[in-house]
Amino acid sequence: MAVKIGEHIDLGEFPLLLAPMEDVSDPPFRYVCKQNGVDMMYTEFISSEGLIRDAAKSRQKLDIFEYERPIGIQIFGSDIAHMRQSAEICTLANPDLIDINYGCPVKNVVCKGAGSSLLQDVDKMVAMTKAVVEATHLPVTVKTRLGWDDNTKNIYEVAERLQDIGIKALAIHGRTRAQMYKGQADWRMIREVKQNPRVKIPIFGNGDVDSVEKAAAWRQEFEVDGIMIGRASIGYPWIFREIKHFFQTGERLEGPTIAERVEVCKTHLTKSIEWKGEKTGIFEMRRHYANYFKGIPNFKEYRMQLVGLQNHQEILEVLEEINDKFAEEVVS
Repeated sequence: MAVKIGEHIDLGEFPLLLAPMEDVSDPPFRYVCKQNGVDMMYTEFISSEGLIRDAAKSRQKLDIFEYERPIGIQIFGSDIAHMRQSAEICTLANPDLIDINYGCPVKNVVCKGAGSSLLQDVDKMVAMTKAVVEATHLPVTVKTRLGWDDNTKNIYEVAERLQDIGIKALAIHGRTRAQMYKGQADWRMIREVKQNPRVKIPIFGNGDVDSVEKAAAWRQEFEVDGIMIGRASIGYPWIFREIKHFFQTGERLEGPTIAERVEVCKTHLTKSIEWKGEKTGIFEMRRHYANYFKGIPNFKEYRMQLVGLQNHQEILEVLEEINDKFAEEVVS
C-alpha cells in the first residue's frame, strides 16, 4: 500500500527520505540525492525569526526546484506567532509540505526555546503546531525525538496530540535530546508509536541507518512506513539507490566506482557554484571532499589540494587526476 502524506503526496510503498541537515541538505546536495532515487527531501531548517526579518541566508534556504518534488520546507522557532507567520511565508514559496523541527538538539537552538527544547513543553508544542497547521493549506509534518532525556520520553503523547491537531506525518529520531548523536538510536519506541491503534498518520524512523542490511532488517523489525536517512548520505548519495535495489531484488548493488564518485562530486560542485556563486560555492564544497572519497588509501594529499584551490577549473583538473590515479582501487 502506498504511503501518503495528506491527499496529494504519494510516496510509494516504502519511501526513503533525506533528513534535513543544517549546512548539508542545500539544493546542490539534494540534486545528487534525487539523482540516486530518494523519494522525498527537505530544505535545511530555517529560522522563523530569520524569515520574518527577511534575513538573506534564511530567504535563500527557501529556494526549491521543480525536479526536487515532493519537497518540504522545514522551519523552527520558539515564538508561536512568528512560527505562524513564517508558515505563511513558506507557503508562498510553494513547497509540497511544511515540516516543523522539534528535534534539533544543538545548544544554540535549544537555549532559545526551539528545536528539541519543545519536548519539555508539549502544551506549547501542540499550540505552535496548531498555529502552523491553521496558517497554511499545505500538509504539515513534524520531526522530533523520543523525548528530552531518559526520564521524560514522551513521544507517545506527542504523536497522539500532534496527530489530533492535524499533522499528516511524523518522523522520529530514535534518541533523546540528552543523547545528542551519541550512543545507539532506539527504534523500539518508534515501533510502539507505529503500533498504537490511535495513530493513523505515516511514521518514519530516523537514526543510524547506514547500510542496506540495516535498512532491510529495520524495515521488517520496526514496521515503520519509511526510513529517513541523514548522516550516512553525506558524500554517499548512492545509499538510496543501493537500499532500493536491495528491496526490489534482494541483491546487493555494487558500490560506486571511482569514476562515479568523481562524476557526482563534480556535479555537486557545479551545482554549488551555480546556486551560490563561484567563491561561496567552492568554499562550501570543501566539507564534502573527504566524504566522497572516504576509503581511498593515501587520499590526504589530494584532499588538501582540493580544499586549498579557489578556481573551478583547477578543482576539476585535480578530480580528473584522482580519477586516473585511483581508477583501479577497490574502495572499502
